[in-house]
Amino acid sequence: MTRVLIIDEHKAVRQALQERLAAAGDLEVVGCTGCWQEGLRLAARLAPEVVLLETKRSDGNGLAVISRLRAACPATCIVVLTSYPEPEEQRQALQGGATRYLLKEIGSESLVQEIRRLVHPGAPI
Repeated sequence: MTRVLIIDEHKAVRQALQERLAAAGDLEVVGCTGCWQEGLRLAARLAPEVVLLETKRSDGNGLAVISRLRAACPATCIVVLTSYPEPEEQRQALQGGATRYLLKEIGSESLVQEIRRLVHPGAPI
């Protein structure tokens, strides 16, 4: 079972992601929060294999969260999920330690496959 933590300000997005991932059967959402500080605490305590992170935050701290997550959980895959792609933000996110930069419009099966590939790179999907 792959453990996933969701950090996104929007409750409806968190709920939808939880439902999408639960349907996969082999993914477990171990935490879900809109607060990045709580997300850091949860990540350090729960050690998820994957963190889904929205960087477009009202507090402006989205990109800074990536480096903090990377420092706290060096083995965790950090996947930025965003609605508004920006090439410069993508560059900064990947340089800061994000593993992937994906659009929220990604289909459920594609998102699940991306997560599986991150955690089990050599396994057949």
